Amino acid sequence: MTKDEKWFNKKMDRREFLKKAGIGGAGLALGVSSASAFFANQAKEDKKLADGDEEINFYGEHQAGITTAMQKNIYFVILDLHTTDKETIIQMFKDWTAYSEKLVNGELVKKDGSNALLPPTDTGETVGLNPYRLTLTFGVSASFLKKMGLEDKKPKEFRDLPPFPKEQLKEKYTGGDIVIQACADDEQVAFHAVRNLVRKARNAVTMKWSQAGFAAIGDRMSTPRNLFGFKDGTANVTKEKDFDKVVWCDSKDWMKGGSYMAVRRIQMFLETWDRTNLQEQENTFGRYKESGAPFGKKNEFDEVDLDLLPVDAHVRLAKEVDKPLYRRSYSYSDGIDETTGQFDTGLLFISFQKDPDSFIKVQTNLGAQDKMNEYVTHVGSGLFACFGGIKKGEYLGQKLFESSPVFAPDSLAPSSACIS
Repeated sequence: MTKDEKWFNKKMDRREFLKKAGIGGAGLALGVSSASAFFANQAKEDKKLADGDEEINFYGEHQAGITTAMQKNIYFVILDLHTTDKETIIQMFKDWTAYSEKLVNGELVKKDGSNALLPPTDTGETVGLNPYRLTLTFGVSASFLKKMGLEDKKPKEFRDLPPFPKEQLKEKYTGGDIVIQACADDEQVAFHAVRNLVRKARNAVTMKWSQAGFAAIGDRMSTPRNLFGFKDGTANVTKEKDFDKVVWCDSKDWMKGGSYMAVRRIQMFLETWDRTNLQEQENTFGRYKESGAPFGKKNEFDEVDLDLLPVDAHVRLAKEVDKPLYRRSYSYSDGIDETTGQFDTGLLFISFQKDPDSFIKVQTNLGAQDKMNEYVTHVGSGLFACFGGIKKGEYLGQKLFESSPVFAPDSLAPSSACIS
C-alpha cells in the first residue's frame, strides 16, 4: 500500500497483486484471468464508493463514523436533556437505534399509515437518494452521566476539558449532554438523518447548537485541505493495530470498543491569513503548503524532524508531546460576521482518542505558544464518550444503562486544537 493510498481504501496495486498471487513469468498465463477479475472487482468497488453506494453497516464492534473513510459532509448537533426519566431516555436510544439502521440503509425511518390527515413519519427529503455512505455516531458527556444519576459508572479518565490558554469560549458552543455526528457524501442526507432523529426525541431533548461542515475530499486519494489551504489529517494512523493503540477504548466497562470525542469550534480569520506571505504561512504550520511535506523533507508522509521546524510551529508543538490523536475535522462557512463584515468561517475540529488526556496534553502545549493562535480563536468545546458498537437486537448505550457501576476510588477526580 502506498502512502497516498493510506487516506482512502487500502487497495492493492497491480505489481503487489501479481507478487502476492504468484503471477509472474511462466505463471502469468495461469493467473491472468484471476488478475483481470481482481482489478475489475476493485474498479467496481471504487466506483461504488465514489458514487456513494458503498454499504456501511450500522452494527459492529465499533460505531461507524470514527475510523470510516471521511465523507464530504457533516451535520453535527449537540443536545441537552430536558428530562432525566431513565425509561424515557432508554426508549429514546432504542428509537434512535431503529431509525439509524434504516437511515444508513437509505430507507424511510418508518412507513406511513393510510391516514393522510396525520403528518408523515419521515420528513421525506431524501426520497430517491441513496445513503451516500451515511454514518451516525452517538456519544454522551460527563454532564449527561451526572444528570442521569450515572456518575458511579463514569470512567476515571472521563472528565470535562480544562480551560486552555487563549481560548475564548462562548457558552452557546460549549458543553451539552449528547452528541450526534452525521456524515455523508450528500449534505441533505446528513441533515435529514439528524432532523429525523431529533424530531423523534423532542419529548426528551432540546438542541443546544449544531454545525454543518464540508471536507475537500476530491478523489479521496489525497489528504483534504482546510480553509488555510494546508493539508489536514496527514498524521492520522491508518492500520487496525494502530487504531487499537490510539482510538479504541479497551476498558472492561461500557466504553469497551468506544472512543472519546474531543470537539472544538475554531473560528478562522481568513482575511488576516490571506494578507500573510507564503513563507510566514508555512512557518506557522511547519509544512510546505503545496506538497504538505514537513520542513526539510520532500513528501507529505515523510517523518517530521522537529529540529527543522520553528519553535512555535503548529506541527512541532502538536508532535513534541507524542500523544497521537485521530482527527476527523470539517471546515465550515456560516455566511458573514455582522460585527466585522468578514467571513464567518472556521474548522469544526473533531478528534477521537482512547484517553482524553492525549488531547488535553496536545492542546495545552499548543495553547500558549502556537503561532496559529494569531489567525484562529477557539469559541466552542466539548468532550463526549462515544459508545462501543452494538449487535443487532441491542440498542445504543445499552451497556451504560444496564452495566454495573465502575468501582474506582478516583473515578470522580477532576481531571488551540490541531489544525493540521
